[in-house]
Formats: sequence, C-alpha cells, structure tokens
Amino acid sequence: MTEKRTCLDCGEIIKGRADKKFCSDLCRNNYNNKLNADSTNYVRNVNNILRKNRRIIEELVPNGKANVNKSKLLEKGFDFNYITNTYKTQKGVVYFFCYEYGYLPLENDFYFLVKRGENK
Repeated sequence: MTEKRTCLDCGEIIKGRADKKFCSDLCRNNYNNKLNADSTNYVRNVNNILRKNRRIIEELVPNGKANVNKSKLLEKGFDFNYITNTYKTQKGVVYFFCYEYGYLPLENDFYFLVKRGENK
C-alpha cells in the first residue's frame, strides 16, 4: 500500500511521479514565493535605496567631481546608512561608494562627490 502524498502548498493529494511535491506549477510557485518573500523584500528594499543614492550622486556630479552640502543630499532623499563599498587612499582618507559614485565627508557638512574611473 502506497502512502498518499499531499501538496506542500495546498494539501491536495498528489497524483503522478513518486518524487512530486506539488499538485501544480501554481502551487509550486506559490510555495516558493512564500518561502522567499521576507528575504526578497528586504533585498529589494536595500537595492532600491542603493540605486536611489547612486542616482542622487550621479545627478549632482555631471563632470565627475563636485562639492555639495549635506542638506542638498538629504533634501533629495539620500540615505547615508547604505553604501556598496569603501575605498581607502594611500593617505588614509576613506571614500564611501554607491556603485561607481562616491562621497568623502568634508568639514562643515560638505561632501566631495566623485565618479570612480573605469580603470578601478
């Protein structure tokens, strides 16, 4: 006597191959979407913030370099909590990057914005 297998998503009895876990593609997709929903939403939200930060710097750096006040960045919705990487110069100065666009904190709430060259 064979054991009756049920769909992992809806609980219906599964007919067909012995290794089948879902009764349909719809249930398989629904199950996997629920399984990945939390992590996918978090990653999507972080990526949206990073892309927004990149667009803001890109807009403010038409010629590759610029000095900008922090208030201008905040006004446009820049989020300083999210970066893709840092770069430390030989002199120990640390730049913060959102993809190829970066910033260096200066005095008096100013930031030096840069676009990283193609050779890095």
